[in-house]
Formats: sequence, C-alpha cells, structure tokens
Amino acid sequence: MTTTSVTNQEALQLVVAVHRLVRSLRQTAPVRRLQPTQMLVLSELAVHGPMRIGEIAVRALCSQPTATTVVTGLEATGLVHREPDPADGRATIVELTALGQDMIISMAHGEAELLSDRLAQLTPAEQELLLAATPLLRKLGEPTQH
Repeated sequence: MTTTSVTNQEALQLVVAVHRLVRSLRQTAPVRRLQPTQMLVLSELAVHGPMRIGEIAVRALCSQPTATTVVTGLEATGLVHREPDPADGRATIVELTALGQDMIISMAHGEAELLSDRLAQLTPAEQELLLAATPLLRKLGEPTQH
C-alpha cells in the first residue's frame, strides 16, 4: 500500500484555486451578490432549517458575534427572521424567509449555470475527474469537531 502525503504548498495551491473559482463565479453571476458569510448562513438555513445563532456560527465557521452581525444584516433585508425559541424563551431561532429562499436558489442557479458553461470547455475526462472530487470537497468543507 502506498502512502501519499500532501505538502503545505500543494494544499495552498488548492486553497487558492478554490477561492479563485468561487470569486470568479460570484463576480460574473448576474444576481445580487452577498458576502461569503451571508451566503453560508443562508445556505445552512436552507439545508438544515431554523437554528440558533450559536449553531449558525458553528456551521458557517465564524464567531458567534460575527454570526449575530450577519443575521442582523440579513434580517434587515428581509432574507431571514427571528422567532423566540419555544424551548428557551431567552433564545431566538433564525429562519429563512421566502425571499431568502428565493435569493439562495437564484444565486445557486446563476453560479451553477456559469460553472456548467466553464465545465463544458473541459474534456470529458477532465469533467469526470472534477465531478468525482465533489464529495471530497464537500467532506473537507464540513466543520471539524475539536
């Protein structure tokens, strides 16, 4: 069995490539842009449903004060709303609004369409290789337990 080790330089090159791809898609997309943390918060709410600020912070990989600031901004634009937590009256639950759901779908479709156009420029073998990496990238993007 062969053991392969990834160097820090190789990992850095992957980080830069992923950031460049995401930035390029977001700058080119014809839809209203959100900050990356705002996009993450909306995405997490769309996938996992209503949650407290603390859980949002963990899932969006940011501090609780940052999550609070982001939610406040999203609430001011009507993309999320807060309701008292029925299990604990001192806490609130953040929910995606219909407008927030429409925004995340619109952004995802716009970026996916752009990426699809770019994927069409690759060879079939390159497309297959890249698409096979999707589950691994998703796995690497999950919050880690310390």
